[in-house]
Amino acid sequence: MKTVLSNLKIQVNDKIYVKDPETSALGKRIIQESIILIDEIGFEDFTFRKLGERIGSNESSIYRYFDSKHKLMLYLSSWYWGWIEYKLLFATTNISSQTEKLNKAITVVTEKIVDDTETLHINEAILNKIIVAEFTKNLITKGVDAENKDGFFLVYKRVITRLVEIINEVNPEYSFAKSLASAVVEGALHQHFLKDHLKTITDCTSNDSVTEFYIDLIEKTLRK
Repeated sequence: MKTVLSNLKIQVNDKIYVKDPETSALGKRIIQESIILIDEIGFEDFTFRKLGERIGSNESSIYRYFDSKHKLMLYLSSWYWGWIEYKLLFATTNISSQTEKLNKAITVVTEKIVDDTETLHINEAILNKIIVAEFTKNLITKGVDAENKDGFFLVYKRVITRLVEIINEVNPEYSFAKSLASAVVEGALHQHFLKDHLKTITDCTSNDSVTEFYIDLIEKTLRK
């Protein structure tokens, strides 16, 4: 898988950016350092001015790639879910057991992420922390309908749709596959947040326990 991912270019909707950051060294540095800076100070306090100071470039040079920090976050989110989509595809290919396939899919979308060293300018472990903390906030906005119409969340929805398909393979009579799949994907982010910050209101106390919880939940939910 690492060999494949090293040659992989995650496709991000070109309406999100002004210039594709993957096409230049500066663009890749903007992505690399924005992930680190957002993790350090939070998205609320993150600005292009601070990012420019960090990378030793004018703030205006960042605007040549992204109209706003919201668009930058949409880019990071789209890239992350594209990466998850490929992990999901590889993890579930050529598996005959429907239950095993579902468990592997749940693992991919709920597990604690470690950095993939094949993507040198993106630290997936840090990006995962940002997605846990920020993704839902950047999804639930006044502009979500227009952004959805423009296809900004297409890859995120593909991840959920793939999980829906596997759920239907396990139990085609279950009536709420879409709701269950979206609850797992978004709920896993929330459980990781609780595990790290509000420990008294979750039973998930380790990195593995989030995955264990959702495998147990879905197994009992889909039991015929």
